[in-house]
Amino acid sequence: MAKQRAVITAVRPDSIAAALGINPGDVLVAINGERVPDLIVYRYLCAGENLEVEIEKPGGERWLLEIEKDYDEDLGLEFASATFDGLRRCGNKCLFCFVDQMPRGLRPGLYIKDDDYRYSFLHGNFITLTNLKPGDWEYILRWHLSPLYISVHTTNPQLRSKLLGNPRGGEIMAQLRKLAASGIQMHTQIVLCPGLNDGPELERTVKDLSSLFPAVQSIAVVPVGLTSRREHLFPLRRVTPEEAAAIVNRIAAWQVGFRRRFGCGLVYGADEFYLLANLPLPAASYYDDFPQTENGVGLTRLFLDDFEAVLANLNRPEIQTRRVIIATGTLAAPVLEGLVQEVMARAGNLEARVVPVTNFFFGPQVTVAGLLTGRDLLRGLKEAASWVREKDGVILIPDVMLKRDAPVFLDDLTPEMLAAELKVDVEVVPATGKGLVAGCCGHVVIQ
Repeated sequence: MAKQRAVITAVRPDSIAAALGINPGDVLVAINGERVPDLIVYRYLCAGENLEVEIEKPGGERWLLEIEKDYDEDLGLEFASATFDGLRRCGNKCLFCFVDQMPRGLRPGLYIKDDDYRYSFLHGNFITLTNLKPGDWEYILRWHLSPLYISVHTTNPQLRSKLLGNPRGGEIMAQLRKLAASGIQMHTQIVLCPGLNDGPELERTVKDLSSLFPAVQSIAVVPVGLTSRREHLFPLRRVTPEEAAAIVNRIAAWQVGFRRRFGCGLVYGADEFYLLANLPLPAASYYDDFPQTENGVGLTRLFLDDFEAVLANLNRPEIQTRRVIIATGTLAAPVLEGLVQEVMARAGNLEARVVPVTNFFFGPQVTVAGLLTGRDLLRGLKEAASWVREKDGVILIPDVMLKRDAPVFLDDLTPEMLAAELKVDVEVVPATGKGLVAGCCGHVVIQ
């Protein structure tokens, strides 16, 4: 493990830390005599009213500061990352690992395989629990990291070890029971690989996980993601539309029983199953409190409901004359086409087209918008761009295509580069129903 170095990157000007002379570049050594390995421990230790904070200045000088403050008042320190002692890396060799299917030459951060329980607690990252040591268990239970997001895939010990390429994979049920006994809540996922963990294996997994309710708060079933770059990897195939329909029906049947027993659906299918099978999305009630939208479960329903609410309040006289292209992946295109028709029906002076962009970078079987590259967009939008240019129109790009903390696509092209190459304005809009309506209508004021 890397040496702990909680280097302070920023200090809020009006904070306690600023008043005490703590500066960027200083190192937070300890709080109340306890080392601080990450943001979680920092927040817990800072909550108290009386603190003894040890700081190391750049020259090596140590300060010991006694602080009296209000309960839960923050010191005003910021750090470069949430973990100060390094990142727990993944030691698995999963048969379906997406990182192993990526081409070389992308930015280094895209190849990082993390399996860090702290990021699971902080950001909802899924972890497998296979790399936990006794000290990690002690940490999780002491600081009560709840909820955690756990990649289960199967509860069959032999099969899970095979799927993860790790003999420790078979310990999953004992690990989940240990977390449940300690009051840790869990959101779980099953990445469905046809012919491996579907059918009777899926039945077993859902049954085993449901036995741990209410500690297990949700079970998401999502289809395996495969690129065209699987040379020398384990042979896997995509879920077919017929299989997707069968999975949707089976989940619906499970939900009926779970709602009677638990008062919630517990198990939820990814949006991709419904879109692949050309089935209508369930109502919002199917998703209960939408526990796994970041996993592609219920996100489309939220989008649709947001769209309908916004469209109902659209004031037609405010809508600009406008020609618009909406770029998206091939999976969501049919849904968006129907929505755009509704917008045009309300706005007679709007011309809009949805352009499904094929993913040549990862392969056409990768159909989601968030994995399109800038070069895919250049290739897929050239013809549409000429139509937009005729009336000084615009191309709308959903923000899910860009890196969260920087306006760049996966291949580091930017929207500005895209606009320059296509010779047309490019606007980035939120991937929400409101974002779609506002982008189409020239960002009119929408209540």
